[in-house]
Amino acid sequence: MNRTITGAAVAAALTLAGVSAHAGCADPRTVARQGALHSTPLLMPKSSMGQNEGRWGRAAEQIVGTWQVSYTVEGSPFADALIQWHSDGTEWENINLPTLGGNLCMGEWKAVDDRHVARSHIGWLFTNGVVSGYFTETETDEVSRDGKSYTGYNDQIIYDLNGVKQVEVTGTSTATRF
Repeated sequence: MNRTITGAAVAAALTLAGVSAHAGCADPRTVARQGALHSTPLLMPKSSMGQNEGRWGRAAEQIVGTWQVSYTVEGSPFADALIQWHSDGTEWENINLPTLGGNLCMGEWKAVDDRHVARSHIGWLFTNGVVSGYFTETETDEVSRDGKSYTGYNDQIIYDLNGVKQVEVTGTSTATRF
């Protein structure tokens, strides 16, 4: 019995190892870079975000919840996502990109003023199921007066595993409360 389970697990692993996937949760490149497992610490940029400070305005209160978001990258449609903004200043995203490429991301946010929030977001990038880099995204969003939608501008930077910048692109987000 154990041999059968072990054999099935090995077969599944070998099958998955040969599957090609696009890189990343928010990787705007259409061609995935080849990568290998990285065994040394990553050189990641420090976050520019801090704890939510001072009075929370309407935007900070209204952003908390689940949103359906559509992204463009440099003017072209890119992907759609579900994002949950949490009252503790954290957020997570599940984007409709291939799972093996990495489609879950997380980040933090803070209120800028009564109508705007800023977020700093990070995610792993994978090639053929193997970590090949990571990305950072910064975004500033304006929440509608009724709290049912938001729009924003973002900047994404793709890094290799040594922290070397590969590409930077800009885009937009349009969201509706789910």
